[in-house]
Amino acid sequence: MFRGSIVALVTPFKKGKVDYKAIQKLVDFHVKMGTHAILPCGTTGESATLSMEEHADVVEAVVSAAAGRIPVIAGTGANNTREAIELTKHAKKAGADGSLQVCPYYNKPTQEGLYRHFKTIAEEVDIPIILYNIPSRTGVNMSVETIARLAEIKNIVAIKEASGNLSQMAEIKRVCGDKLTLLSGDDALTLPVLSIGGEGVISVVANIVPDKVVQMISAWDNREIERARDIYFELMPLVKAMFLETNPIPVKTAMGLMGMINPELRLPLCEMSKDNLERLKKVLRSYGLIK
Repeated sequence: MFRGSIVALVTPFKKGKVDYKAIQKLVDFHVKMGTHAILPCGTTGESATLSMEEHADVVEAVVSAAAGRIPVIAGTGANNTREAIELTKHAKKAGADGSLQVCPYYNKPTQEGLYRHFKTIAEEVDIPIILYNIPSRTGVNMSVETIARLAEIKNIVAIKEASGNLSQMAEIKRVCGDKLTLLSGDDALTLPVLSIGGEGVISVVANIVPDKVVQMISAWDNREIERARDIYFELMPLVKAMFLETNPIPVKTAMGLMGMINPELRLPLCEMSKDNLERLKKVLRSYGLIK
C-alpha cells in the first residue's frame, strides 16, 4: 500500500509556534518533486516536542495541503497505548491515509507487551498501520517473531525498519513475505534494503533532494541497477551530513540555509556546533544546494 520515496517531513517553527504557511509550501514542493507520500509528526517532525493539540493541527494541516494529491501517513505513535489510540483516531478522522506507530520508548516493554500495544491500536482504529522499529531511539528492538505475529493483523501493512541490522530486515522479509511491506528507515541503507525485497524508504534526505530519492527508487524499479547504484553513491555524502548531529538538527539547518524554512528547533534540540555547521555547508555547496 505504501511504497517508494516517503518523506519524513520536518515541522517548521517560527517564534516558537508551528509555521503552517511553511507546511503548505513544503507539501506543494513534494507534490511537484514526485515524492510518493508525506509523513508528518515522526522523529524528523519533532513529534516528541509537539503538544497533543499541535500534533493534531499539524496532521490536519498536511492532509489539507495535500488535498488528495499525495498520500499522508501520520506519525501517531506514543509510549502510552491510550495516547497512541487517541492520536490515531484523530488522524483517521482528519483524513490521513495511514499511521506510523513507533515502538513505545522509555518503557522498554517485553516482546509480548509490544505485540499487545500494536494489536490494541490496530483493533481500535481501522486505518493502515506502519510499524516503526528504531531501537537506538526507543531502547527496545522488536524481534522478527513479534513482527511476524503482527503481520497477521489485516491493517498492519508495513514496517519502517531503522534497526540498522540488514540481517534482521532480510529475516523479516523471508518470514513475512508479502504480508508486510518492508521500508528502509535509514537513508544510508535504502538501496541494500531494496535489494532484499524492500519497497521504499521513509527518508530524511528527501526533505532537501526529493527528486534524487525518487529517481533512485524508480531506477531500481525499472531494473536500471547501475543507475540506482550511481544515485545511491552520489547521495551518500549528503546522507551522512544529515546525521552529523541528532536528526532533525542537520536537515532543518540545511533547509534554513537553502531558504526553505526558518531552521528553528525546539529544546532540548539546539543549533549545530560551529565545526559541524561548516562541514554541513561544505557538503551542501558540493551539491550546488547553497552558494
